[in-house]
Amino acid sequence: MQFQDLGLAEPIIRALAAKNYDTPTPIQAQAIPPLLEGRDLCGVAQTGTGKTAAFALPSLDYFHRNPKHTPLHSTRMLILSPTRELAAQIADSFRDYARFMRLTIATVFGGVPINKQIRGLQAGVDILVATPGRLIDLIEQRAFHLGGVEIFVLDEADQMMDMGFIQPLKRLVKMLPKERQNLFFSATMPKEIAELGSQFLNDPVRVSVAPQSTTAERVQQYATFVNQAEKQALLTHTVKTEEIDRALIFTRTKHGADRVVRYLEGAGIAAVAIHGNKSQAQRTAALQAFRHGHVKLLVATDIAARGIDVSGVSHVINFELPNVAEQYVHRIGRTARAGADGIAVSFVADDERPFLRAIERITRVKCEVVPLPENFAEIQRNLPKPAPDRRGARPGPRGDGRRADQGRGARPERGSPDRAHRPDRPQGERPQGDRVHAERPRGERPARAAGQGAPGAGAGEGARRPFRPRGKGGVGQHQGAVRKFEGR
Repeated sequence: MQFQDLGLAEPIIRALAAKNYDTPTPIQAQAIPPLLEGRDLCGVAQTGTGKTAAFALPSLDYFHRNPKHTPLHSTRMLILSPTRELAAQIADSFRDYARFMRLTIATVFGGVPINKQIRGLQAGVDILVATPGRLIDLIEQRAFHLGGVEIFVLDEADQMMDMGFIQPLKRLVKMLPKERQNLFFSATMPKEIAELGSQFLNDPVRVSVAPQSTTAERVQQYATFVNQAEKQALLTHTVKTEEIDRALIFTRTKHGADRVVRYLEGAGIAAVAIHGNKSQAQRTAALQAFRHGHVKLLVATDIAARGIDVSGVSHVINFELPNVAEQYVHRIGRTARAGADGIAVSFVADDERPFLRAIERITRVKCEVVPLPENFAEIQRNLPKPAPDRRGARPGPRGDGRRADQGRGARPERGSPDRAHRPDRPQGERPQGDRVHAERPRGERPARAAGQGAPGAGAGEGARRPFRPRGKGGVGQHQGAVRKFEGR
C-alpha cells in the first residue's frame, strides 16, 4: 500500500513526496482510513511507529476538504501532549505535512512568556498543540476557549496519567463541544488508560500494531549488576570503549542527571542534560546539540525525554532502572527507529533487581547479563574527578548519581513514576510534637493562663482585638473589609 492509495488530498501527497515518504507504517495504514471517515479512534503503538502522521494526515485532509474561518481565541484542532519537547515535535511534523496548505499551527506550553502566547492566539489558530497546564492557564485568563474544537487528540495518554494530568484532562474534556472527532493514542494500554479513553471516545475503532507493553524487536538488551556507587565508573568506561553514535542516558532525578554530566565532562567526554529544572531555552539548545551531532550523549529524566524523537540513537543506557516497568518500554523505544538496530544497556544495583524482574516479566524478554570488566576495581580507582558546576562546586565523593542525592532537594522529578509511586505515610498522619494542640480534640482551644490574653484583651480573658487593617483608622478602601470582618 502507498500513501496515494489512501485517498489523501493532493497537497498532502505532495508534502509526503518531498520527504520521500511513500509507504505508510502499520499504525498509519490501519488508522488513516477510519479517521478519514470521521470515526473516533483508540490507537496503541510503541514509540517510533509513526503515530504522529497517523493522526496528522487524515486531520489535514479534513481541513483541506472543509475550509472555514477559525474562531477568535480558539482552535479547530486541539492536540494535548504531556511534555514541551513532544508538543514542539508534533507541531514541526504538522508544518512539514501542511507545507502546501495555508494553515496556522501554534504551540503553547510552560517555560515561555504567556503574554506572547496570548497575542499569538487572539486571531485563532487552525491547529494547536498544548500541554494541559499552560492551556488551563490561558483559559482561566479568558484568553482562549475550546468552543471551536472539531478534532481532539490525546497523545501519549499513559504518560499523561504518570505525570498526574488526569484531573486537568477531565476538566478540559468538559469544555469541549459535544460534536467532535476524538483520537486517543498510547504506547501502552493498562486498565486505567482504557478507562480514561472510554470517558470521551464514541464507538471508537481500535488499532494496535504491537502486543501490549512489548519492546522493539530490533533492540538488543543487556544488563550489568553493579553497586550503585560504582555506576559512574562503569558508565565512563562504557562510553569510552563502546562504538556509540548517539546515546540517551536515563537517570531518575534531575540532580542525578547533572551529576552524571559533570563526571563525564571531568573525563573529557562531552554531554548535556535535559530535565525539568532547565529553562525552555536550555532544553531546546541541548536537544538541538544532540540532534545535530554536536554532542553524542544526552542525559535525561523520563519526563523530559518522552518527547525526544531523534534519529540515529544507537544506545539507550539506563543508569538507573525505572520502578515502573512500562517506563522501560518508552526509554528503549528511543533507539531502533526507522528500521535501524539498537542497543539497550541497564546498570542494575542490588535494590533494583526487583525492577528488572518486573521489566522482564512485562516485556517477555530476558536481558543478557554482561559481567563487569576484569580490571573494574582499577577503573573505579582511576575515575576522574567531576567538572565543577556553575557555582564551582563538585558532586559528593560517592558520585553515584543517587545516594549522594538523598539530601535536601533530591526528590524525583515532579510527576515522574518514582515520585508518584513512592510510599507515603497514611493520609492525615503528621509527626506529633509536644505542642499542646497536637493532642487536643478538633475545635477546642487551650485556655489561656491568667494575664496571658491576646494584646488588648482583659486579663485572663484570652479575648482578641477586632481586626484593623493598616492605614488611617481602617477607612477608605479597607472600611468595607473591616465591617465585614466585625460582622461575622
